[in-house]
Amino acid sequence: MFIYIQREREREERERERERERERERERERERERERERERERERERERERERERERERERERERERGYSD
Repeated sequence: MFIYIQREREREERERERERERERERERERERERERERERERERERERERERERERERERERERERGYSD
């Protein structure tokens, strides 16, 4: 009887350990997803900055054209 109980406890412990490992893996995946989202946000910000720079360039071009027509 004792051996049965001991084996059952060992089996339960292995199952708990597998569940802990699955939870760690889920957490790692959540962290990877958060990192991917941060990277997407950085890329959106870089694109907004490029667009602002293009707009500044267009404004400088308009200023030059106005200067030539005066």
